[in-house]
Amino acid sequence: MTKLLILIVVVLGILAVAQLARVYELTSKLRGKREEDISEGDNRFNARMMWLFLPVYFGFFIWLVSAYGDKMLPVAASEHGAATDALLNFNWWILIIVFVLTNVLLFWFAGKYVYSKDRRAFWQPHNNKLELLWTVVPAAVLAVIIIYGLNTWADITSPASPDAVKVELYARQFDWTARYPGEDGELGATDVRLINGTNPLGIVTRESIDTRLAEMDAEIASGDSLLAHAVLSATKHEELTEQVARLRRHKQRVINLRTVMEHDIAEKGVASPYLHGADDVVIKEFHLPVHQEVKVMIRSQDVIHSAYIPHLRAQMNAVPGMTTTIKMTPTITTDSMRMVMKNDAFDFILLCNKICGASHYNMQMPLVVTDAAAHEAWYAEAMKKPFQAPPAAPEPPVVPATDSTATPVMTNTVAEAQATH
Repeated sequence: MTKLLILIVVVLGILAVAQLARVYELTSKLRGKREEDISEGDNRFNARMMWLFLPVYFGFFIWLVSAYGDKMLPVAASEHGAATDALLNFNWWILIIVFVLTNVLLFWFAGKYVYSKDRRAFWQPHNNKLELLWTVVPAAVLAVIIIYGLNTWADITSPASPDAVKVELYARQFDWTARYPGEDGELGATDVRLINGTNPLGIVTRESIDTRLAEMDAEIASGDSLLAHAVLSATKHEELTEQVARLRRHKQRVINLRTVMEHDIAEKGVASPYLHGADDVVIKEFHLPVHQEVKVMIRSQDVIHSAYIPHLRAQMNAVPGMTTTIKMTPTITTDSMRMVMKNDAFDFILLCNKICGASHYNMQMPLVVTDAAAHEAWYAEAMKKPFQAPPAAPEPPVVPATDSTATPVMTNTVAEAQATH
């Protein structure tokens, strides 16, 4: 009810002002005064009001800064975040200086050079020195801003140190998945053609290729069976035929991938990325250690996303078909940030900063920043669940004896196993 009354009062106020303006217009016509005729008194009044408006204007600006300055960016929680904030503050100071200078000149000149019929304005159509001044000075300032910004960006995107913590962020509509290297300290190769229900990131191993080929063989066999025995309309028959043909083409690409993998392994040995994927940790958790450099690799399965961690001032696009990288060094743990923010429920959040679909708003994952010891403990626990468990040792065959006095015949495998004990 209160809101309705306020709305009614506002509407009535607007109507009253409109009617007063109409009355003033009619009375001016009755006095024979044209609207474009402005008296010297009106000019002087407007000029003085310009001077009065100037301190009021800047006073309001100062109040806004003091009242809402702490509502802007929170404290930066990474090393490059502090550098980014310094770059932003540098730009702010330039903007504030130009803002104050231009507005002082604007309102001071408007008040000082009030119209007078006894004074004519000086007309100057061209001045090389002035044009050179207002071209060179802004260009020089922009050059400084650009060079400063490029240096900051180059530092953020420069190669990480060899001992940096590695983590991959995998984006797809509408969630994030993290991948950490296993005991070998390296992330394995990936290929989108291997993505399935048990391999959401398409990690390439001999076993994942065999699994994917077996799945496609089953799908092809099912499609061939339907084509041979089911009663289908011409349209359905054509669609299914194309689907089976597409599966066969997809299968051939996976076979080609296996060939490439085997050649790479034969050429590079243990350095081949195809040998490092089985122990990778694929997890729906994002953990980083404080005061340690982190190399973050970002990929996308479907559309362009953007990995954005506002409190760490980190943002990088996730582009299908390529891997983008960014390095960062967290400087504040989650627990410490909760005290800074005075919020026990605070969490660093990984967001998507590209509008990627209907559930874009929900594409987020908490980030936990801890000290080195807590991170190592979490990492050790996470490594217990690798992407691909190592194959179980084969059970030694049991050779039954023909009678109770016969000596069991041991295979070479069993004999060797007993010899090692």
